[in-house]
Amino acid sequence: MKRTYRVVVAKPGLDGHDRGAKVIARTLRDAGFEVVYTGLHQTPEQVVAAVVDEDADALGLSLLSGAHGVLVPRIIELLGAAGRADVVVVVGGIIPEADIAGLEAAGVARVFTPGSSLEEIGRWLEATLDEGSRAVPA
Repeated sequence: MKRTYRVVVAKPGLDGHDRGAKVIARTLRDAGFEVVYTGLHQTPEQVVAAVVDEDADALGLSLLSGAHGVLVPRIIELLGAAGRADVVVVVGGIIPEADIAGLEAAGVARVFTPGSSLEEIGRWLEATLDEGSRAVPA
C-alpha cells in the first residue's frame, strides 16, 4: 500500500442487516486501511457527509434490500455535487447480475457479490487506490 487509505463503509437505506458490512470493515482495517463504519439506515446525504467529513479515498456501500438502483446513483450524484467525484465507490451485497452494468455506468468502480473473497476485495481496493484510479464521474 503506497499510503494508508481511508474508507467509509455505509449501509444506505432501510436494510437492517449489517453483518457483511462489519466483516468487510474489519477485513479492510486488518489489511491496513483506516475504516469508518457509518452504521445502519443512512440516507444518501448522511453517507456523502461522512465521506466528506472523513476525507475518504473510497466508499463501500453494502446493500441487501434491492434499493441499489435508486440509492447508489443518488449517492454518486451527491458525491459529485460535493466535489468528491474522486472517491472510488464499490458496492457489495445482493446485486442481481443484470443490475451490475447499470451501477458501473453510474460510476461504481466495482460490484462484489456473494462469494467474493475478502482477500480479493482488499487486494483490488488497494491496487485501485495505489493506481490513483477514480471511477466516479464528475
